[in-house]
Amino acid sequence: MEGAAVAALSDRIDDDFTRACQLLLNCTGKVVVTGMGKSGHIGNKIAATLASTGTPAFFVHPGEASHGDMGMITAGDVVIALSNSGTTAEIVTILPLLKLLAVPLIAMTGNPASELAQSADVHLNVGVKEEACPLNLAPTSSTTVSLVMGDALAIALLEARGFTADDFAFSHPGGALGRRLLLKIDGIMHTGDAIPRVKLGTALSGALLEISSKALGMTTVVDDDGVLQGIFTDGDLRRAIDSGSDIRNAPIEQVMTRNGRTIKPGTMAAEALRIMEDHKITVLVAVDDQRRPVGVIHTHDLLKAGVA
Repeated sequence: MEGAAVAALSDRIDDDFTRACQLLLNCTGKVVVTGMGKSGHIGNKIAATLASTGTPAFFVHPGEASHGDMGMITAGDVVIALSNSGTTAEIVTILPLLKLLAVPLIAMTGNPASELAQSADVHLNVGVKEEACPLNLAPTSSTTVSLVMGDALAIALLEARGFTADDFAFSHPGGALGRRLLLKIDGIMHTGDAIPRVKLGTALSGALLEISSKALGMTTVVDDDGVLQGIFTDGDLRRAIDSGSDIRNAPIEQVMTRNGRTIKPGTMAAEALRIMEDHKITVLVAVDDQRRPVGVIHTHDLLKAGVA
């Protein structure tokens, strides 16, 4: 029954819906959502969805609005009021005040003839034939339909604003997407003395000791000026053994990988992950403008940070 009620909404994406979107898009203040009871819970979620998708919004309880919280609503705001009946007393009470403030009002009701609907600048019909409750009393289908209509408004505005994944990540820095799109390698890479480092001319045995002590499965190889000349990894060690190299005495430059992949400090962690996946490698060296190693990042670091 709720599915059928939602499906019926498609015919109501009409000129009134467009006008509602235009009011919200042109809002110079905040979008204030209000509703009582179950409609209030839905209104809270609609406000949260708007706020996280590029439309500044918050929820005001209509009962509290009559006891001081009307001060939260100012000129330049737009109000979205939810009431299935359109006659909720707490909302009807503040209608004259909204008129005095000249605040545009978008009503979401199931009764186009109600006082709330008639007072609104735009009315969005969210009426349903019946509730999913067997008594046809508990708000079920009506609240679901209101929620979907609110989501439709939020996504229409998101598209109209050109809201991007980066914008979404900025609003959700604690979430997985935020970590993927906002985290830079600087905060998770190994730096300073934690960077495995040996000089040209070091015996392979010495490089292996450095690899073991730093526990990253690799070491950078630098010249006397500290400039990166190559990298030696577990894979290079296997190839050296297969080729019959002298594991104890071979100089590192004979077995290292030259011109390996590097990145710059400040690179997004997600970009470092992409490079690793594209080239099937597990570690990247971050270098400065003189190609001196300033950090090393391993796939394990990306996993711990929740990026991979």
